[in-house]
Amino acid sequence: MNDHFLRACQRQPVDRTPVWFMRQAGRYMAEYQKVRKKYSILDVCKIPDVAAQVTLQPINAFALDAAIIFADILLPLEPMGLQLEFIEGKGPVIHNPILNKRAVDQLRPVDEDAFRFSADAIRVTRQALDDRVPLIGFAGAPFTLASYAIEGGSSRSYITAKRLMYSEPAVWHCLMEKLTDVVLVYLHNQIRAGAQAIQLFDSWVGCLSPGDYEEYALPHVQRIFSSLQPTGVPLIYFGTGTATLLPLMRKAGSHVLGFDWHVQIDEAWATVGYDIAVQGNLDPIVLFAPLPEIERRVRDILERVGNRPGHIFNLGHGILPQTPVDHVAAAIEYVRKYSQRAQA
Repeated sequence: MNDHFLRACQRQPVDRTPVWFMRQAGRYMAEYQKVRKKYSILDVCKIPDVAAQVTLQPINAFALDAAIIFADILLPLEPMGLQLEFIEGKGPVIHNPILNKRAVDQLRPVDEDAFRFSADAIRVTRQALDDRVPLIGFAGAPFTLASYAIEGGSSRSYITAKRLMYSEPAVWHCLMEKLTDVVLVYLHNQIRAGAQAIQLFDSWVGCLSPGDYEEYALPHVQRIFSSLQPTGVPLIYFGTGTATLLPLMRKAGSHVLGFDWHVQIDEAWATVGYDIAVQGNLDPIVLFAPLPEIERRVRDILERVGNRPGHIFNLGHGILPQTPVDHVAAAIEYVRKYSQRAQA
């Protein structure tokens, strides 16, 4: 197996920096668009053979060092009783958002049978990968899931979620506990099915102050990582807009901490300590730039990291739609070229 990614997660020396991209399977690829003409997003996620097919598309197209199972962070909300729909041009919508204690009390507990599709997709994908590269499983973190569930979809201000959090903290923590329980069922199921690493996406947690993060989000993330630690798989924690939260996120218990592009990677790594691996952190919009600019930005990140073991090259968020496919390929090749030179 190409184990560069797994070795870097454990801060072991590698002869070049491993690279994978969040949302590396998706709308920017013509192969994916072909599949989506036949299937909805939820169908792609829930039909194991189709999920595996889409997961493999970027692995077959590019020299990547890891695959990530195609899914969506909101999938655990459905079996709890929330009505999830993906609307073209609008994104995910929760038709019965959580607005009060009664709605929290009515959320259903979930067992692993609810996620059989996910486990089957991982098994099919592992078999098709034939140990070419490791497979990453993932889930949304409780705060991000709670925010979607309360807001009913995307939000810029998170007014409804924060209002519940501040005005009814007991209800908030009850909701977070229930979400944590479901995420743990979901992730343990993925690991048993063959996921070789796990990433927890806290996409919206950057809206919190450090104090609020420590009180309302961190304990629940710590419970997730504490439960997953005995499995032995590498654990990655990632959020956006989290520059002020990084020292606290370091306490969550992951093996790898993902950085967005709002921080210089060398300074952020020094802040959280070199006893943890890091992932990041090219701005996804840089992939729209001319190739010489992409090359310069990739090289800058690699030079900032130097020869220190434990860096996984990634974007500071997911690949955007309309990203030129040849620019994705070029960025990956630049990582290979310049990281090998730095470590020669």
